[in-house]
Amino acid sequence: MVAGEWEFMDIFVYSDESGVFDKEHNALFVFGGLLFLSNDERCECSRMYAAAEKVIREREQSGNRELKASFVSNSSKGKLYRSLNRYRKFGVIVRQQYVLDRIFKSKKDKQRYLDYVFKIGLKRKLQEMIRSGEIDPDQVRNIYVLVDEHSTATNGCYELREALEAELKGGTYNYDYSTAFPPVFPRMNEVCLFFKDSSTTLLVRAADIVANRIYHKAQEGIAAGKHDNNLFVVWLP
Repeated sequence: MVAGEWEFMDIFVYSDESGVFDKEHNALFVFGGLLFLSNDERCECSRMYAAAEKVIREREQSGNRELKASFVSNSSKGKLYRSLNRYRKFGVIVRQQYVLDRIFKSKKDKQRYLDYVFKIGLKRKLQEMIRSGEIDPDQVRNIYVLVDEHSTATNGCYELREALEAELKGGTYNYDYSTAFPPVFPRMNEVCLFFKDSSTTLLVRAADIVANRIYHKAQEGIAAGKHDNNLFVVWLP
């Protein structure tokens, strides 16, 4: 590298959720996703996942129906998940019994908590990659986050993006414990957040398969990621 030049990287994140955030009727809630360190890697995964979907469509005669985890057989879900074996995956499992009751009293409080869960899960995955040497924190330029669209108002999208950017770029301060947390990526430009329709966004559907896998492994009492070196899972709270 020529003196004075700097090699930057962009990070691409795709995410979806599994379960219902409602502690009266559900024990677990999960975010799951995929993470790529280059556009080339993202495109390669898209090609492999599209090929796997094609096989499943022909096997299950699903036509043009969206291949979400809730619509395909367990064996087909397994095949789709295995097509992602070589790629970095992450997940966050929320044990709802330990979440404060007051958080469930309003839609806004629930969404703020879920935003917190997502940003902490993603942050810990990125920190793990820094520790392993996969990412140089000074080289990260932008992070593109694409999540399954849901009934989130425009200001909700803005709030999640701001929360992610504060956590990763600006650093945060916990007033309860008088503790400062430095930025993860001090030289980055921004976090770009997009809510996407999974029916038209291939890798959001792939993230759905990842989230579903983590959810069911956790339900069965199996440590999600124990036998998968490319899956990193966080439990909260």
